[in-house]
Amino acid sequence: MRLFIGLWLIATSLWADAHIFVYHRFGDTRHPSTDTTIDVLKKQFDYFKAHGYEIVPLSRLVTALKAKRPIPDNWVVLTIDDSFKSFYVNGLPIFKAYGYPFTLFVYTKGTESHYGDFMTWEQINDAKKYGELGFHSHTHPHMVSQSDTFLEKDFETGLALMKLRTGERPKYFAYPYGEYDGRVKAIAESFGFDAICNQNVGAVSEASDPYDLDRIALTGDPDLKSKLGIKFLPAEWIEPKAWPKEGIVRDVRIKIDIPTNAKRAQLYLTGYGWRWVDLNDGEVNLTLDKPLKNRRSRLILKLDNDKISTKILVKP
Repeated sequence: MRLFIGLWLIATSLWADAHIFVYHRFGDTRHPSTDTTIDVLKKQFDYFKAHGYEIVPLSRLVTALKAKRPIPDNWVVLTIDDSFKSFYVNGLPIFKAYGYPFTLFVYTKGTESHYGDFMTWEQINDAKKYGELGFHSHTHPHMVSQSDTFLEKDFETGLALMKLRTGERPKYFAYPYGEYDGRVKAIAESFGFDAICNQNVGAVSEASDPYDLDRIALTGDPDLKSKLGIKFLPAEWIEPKAWPKEGIVRDVRIKIDIPTNAKRAQLYLTGYGWRWVDLNDGEVNLTLDKPLKNRRSRLILKLDNDKISTKILVKP
């Protein structure tokens, strides 16, 4: 009996998954593709409360990951990208009313240059009383298209500004547009962040890489229940690893890093939709020969209808 209970605890901890969500604008009807209305935000927050979800700071999740502790299934982390003024004016009062912490990823040039759509440093410093600050780059570039020298300067400039204007150096970074590859990730890691967030569909388990944390966008009015049902799928993306030669995904090789008896999985490619693929000893190995239709495309592997791993491919 003790052996059975022990195995059950191991299995349940393995499949425990937290979720990181990302917002951009709040109650800003000028930009519907990146906006969350206040009514929808309240509806989502009420759903979290009614269904027993605990809204935790990103720092708490990262601490648990680095300590190799089990990640509770009911943990939710809320993040905001770009530091748009609509967060301070429309969104922050709702976060305060519900007592929900957040991480605000700051686009420093937008604030430093007094662009009208972005929070001031005074507003950012007021907001940090209720949440955490992260870094979202200085110039908000398409990073994959920039040189190492440009990226290093961007990090140095923005982080220095954050320290000067807020009195702290951010511990967390989120890629502009959610775009990155292995080179960009290595440069970001070199600046000593405690965690780095992407914008890929997926969840977070104790097996997640703190420097490649999946975040799900909650713009519009998505099916929150289905988003919370997504599970982390540990998988090694062997091929492709980055934007392929001539922009054509010829071969796909993926190794699932957990035991599975499944014989098939579903594979998604931007512009082509979903298809069934064979699994042989937990591996996908097939030829696609599909030209990519978008400069930013995603491959998504889905197992058992809820476990997901995502690979983003961005044209340099």
